[in-house]
Amino acid sequence: MASSFTHKKQQLYLVLSGIFIVNALLAEIIGVKIFSVDALLGLPGNLTAGVIIWPVVFITTDIINEYFGREGVLRVSFLTVGLILYAFLVILATTKLPPAQFWLDVNSQDAQGRPFNIEFAYQSIFRQGLGIIIGSITAFIIGQVLDASVFQWFRRVAGGRYVWLRATGSTLISQLVDSFVVLFVAFYVFGNWTFDQVLSVANTNYWYKFAAAILLTPLLYLAHYLIDRYVGRDETQELQQQAAADVSV
Repeated sequence: MASSFTHKKQQLYLVLSGIFIVNALLAEIIGVKIFSVDALLGLPGNLTAGVIIWPVVFITTDIINEYFGREGVLRVSFLTVGLILYAFLVILATTKLPPAQFWLDVNSQDAQGRPFNIEFAYQSIFRQGLGIIIGSITAFIIGQVLDASVFQWFRRVAGGRYVWLRATGSTLISQLVDSFVVLFVAFYVFGNWTFDQVLSVANTNYWYKFAAAILLTPLLYLAHYLIDRYVGRDETQELQQQAAADVSV
C-alpha cells in the first residue's frame, strides 16, 4: 500500500512538473511577440504573446504547492530556469549557423511574390536579446519564489481552508511583480522602450492575468477532485499536511 502511494505521488509530481515546464518554456519563447488586444478582441491595450499560456503555469504552481509545498515549487522552478537557459543557448547557436543557399532561394518570396529574407526573419524571431533573457529569468524566479511563499502564508492564515484564497491571492500578488519586472528589465533597462510603454503593457498583462486567475479558479477544484480520485482521499490529505510542512518531496 505504501509503495503504491509513493508511486502515485511520484507520478503526480512528474505530470504536474511536465505541464509546468513545457508551458513556462513555451511562454518564454513566444513572449517576444507583442500583439494588439484591440485588433483581436476590440479591447484597449497590448499583450506579450507569452501571457496566453502563463495562466497554465501559475495554476500548476498552485497545485504543486498544494500537494508538494514551497520546496516542491522551487525545485521545479529552478529546474525550469536551467532548461530555459539551455533552450536559449541552443536557439542562439542555431542563429550562428550559415544558411543553405537553396533554402534562401526557395524562400525568397512571400505568398504575394514580394521579396522575403527568411534568414532575417529567423534571426528576428528566434534571436532574442540578452536583455529579454535576463528579464524573463529574473521575473520568473522572483515571481515563483513570491508565489510559493505567499501561498504558504495564506495557507497558515486560513488554516488549510479556502483553496481559492491562497491560490488566487498568491497569483495576484506575484504576478503584479512579475508583469512589471520582465518588461522593465528586458525592454527598458536593456531595450528602447519608454517607462510609460513598460507601464502600459505591464498594466494590460497584469489585468489579463488577474482575470485569468479568477476565471480559472474552478480548475483548481477540478484538479483537487481528479487528484483525490487518483491518489486517494486519505492519501491526498497526508500529502497536503506534508506540503504545509515542506516535507513532501
